[in-house]
Amino acid sequence: MNESNYDAIIIGAGMSGGWVAKELCEQGLKTLLLERGPDVKHIQDYPTTNMQPWEFKHRGEMPYDVQKENPIVSRCYAFKEDNAHFMVKDKEHPYKQDKPFDWIRGYQVGGKSLLWARQTQRWSDFDFEGPARDGFSVDWPIRYKDLAPWYSKVEKFAGITGNKDGLETLPDGEFLPAWQLNCVQDYFTDVIAKNYKDRHVIFGRCAHLAEAKDIHREQGRTQCMKRTECERGCPFGGYFSSVSSTIPWALKSGNLTLKPYSVVESVMYDEESGKASGVRVIDSNTKEVTEYTSKIVFLNAGSINTVSILLNSKSDRFPNGLGNDTGLLGKYVGFHNYRGKVNAIHDGHINTAVKGRIPTGAYIPRFQNIHRQETDFLRGYAATFFAGRSKQVEMGEGFGHALSSQILDNQPEYGPWHVGSGIMGATIPKETNYIKLDETETDEWGNPLIRISMEYDDNDEKMLKHFFGQFTEMFEKAGFENITQADSKQAPGLDIHEMGGARMGKDAKTSVLNKWNQLHNCKNVFVTDGACMTSTSTQNPSLTYMAISARAANYAVEALKKGEI
Repeated sequence: MNESNYDAIIIGAGMSGGWVAKELCEQGLKTLLLERGPDVKHIQDYPTTNMQPWEFKHRGEMPYDVQKENPIVSRCYAFKEDNAHFMVKDKEHPYKQDKPFDWIRGYQVGGKSLLWARQTQRWSDFDFEGPARDGFSVDWPIRYKDLAPWYSKVEKFAGITGNKDGLETLPDGEFLPAWQLNCVQDYFTDVIAKNYKDRHVIFGRCAHLAEAKDIHREQGRTQCMKRTECERGCPFGGYFSSVSSTIPWALKSGNLTLKPYSVVESVMYDEESGKASGVRVIDSNTKEVTEYTSKIVFLNAGSINTVSILLNSKSDRFPNGLGNDTGLLGKYVGFHNYRGKVNAIHDGHINTAVKGRIPTGAYIPRFQNIHRQETDFLRGYAATFFAGRSKQVEMGEGFGHALSSQILDNQPEYGPWHVGSGIMGATIPKETNYIKLDETETDEWGNPLIRISMEYDDNDEKMLKHFFGQFTEMFEKAGFENITQADSKQAPGLDIHEMGGARMGKDAKTSVLNKWNQLHNCKNVFVTDGACMTSTSTQNPSLTYMAISARAANYAVEALKKGEI
């Protein structure tokens, strides 16, 4: 292999791209991994990981002028002084909003795997069969049994902490021992179990090493220290990221070439062979254009960027974008509805408090419309449940020594327990939710600006109303008081779970990808990030992206050996 020719090219060094790199390189393919942002090396490129609160100029908060310059990313809960360097600033990478959409991005090696909430739940057949049963979108070309062994492979390598809950809606996996929820979460678990047969409060499965196994130590990772400073980058490798796990593993094989600062303009198509021949790349600093060739191409740039690259990959055969014969590319995009929260006060357990931290909380899997349609909306929602109490200190009066003496002399007392739940609702992918390219304006690398249009619909509003009603009732049964309901009215995007745009399906007339994540009409191009998703479910999607990526990468290797692509 020379410097421009490889067996495989992967676009995007984030969650799914790292998994493709690991699988391809383990099996001997000389692989080029492209990332548009800078390199991030585990440990050495986590500049704030061990800083104390007083070492930050603004105690962790972003100053007003920075927030004013970045109104979109500033709405994200994670945009703080300790990790702003891992998040895209508004002016650096503009886009067009045909309908409001807050696009949160991480352009660096590792992508958003350095920023994710690390919640990991498998899908079940209730999720994969949903579109066919309920008559929306198109039928998934795979079922749970197709993905189950790949979930197991991913879970063992990444390290997932959880309990065997025995729920048909949320299949069990390969788990490390779970941490204990706090006493109020346990209390609420018991209340729900006594009052509802169809509802469960469980430990929130998460990609943290509650216990490091040999496979994790081989990666150079060790046990999670429960610092809950994960968004800074973990020097212990206690949580899974592509920077701490899959990419170093692929590099260790000697088969991976990693090129940061590489903005992909397009996938090149060879009219004679009917295959993709490689990619065209722009150096993000020098603007120099380079072409790399390969036998297969994987797109893992994140749902929106992956779709935009395919749309920009035009040829005589594909004038509307690579694989876009039907005009479906960029349409039927979904997301998760995070707008609703129910909060309350718990006056019980006054002699207990929480000491220490765990990197997750409680999780309530979907319980609506499982075996039959029960509500006036399709699909359903899952929810979080948190409980905690904090110390309260009377500040005193005066100035200087007199004030500080009063503060030190005042013994802190614990306030009441605060409890709350937040919705994660499945939205229905619609043709009117789209990603497209602007026809006139370009970014600084000459690529068309991306136009995004997303919106809630009546199904989302009905689901939100149901959540408020059901969780208010559940909180009342637990004896919680001062129950309040809050609708953030936030635009789509802050869930950071955009999915679809190049959906999988059984029919080339109604989908972009087949069951192996290949473009129907260009078999050596694969899409295994969120763009491939046919529907959204109620689970956090990253674990499914990883399993799909591992499955498709292994299929690609076998297909290459057989000469099928």
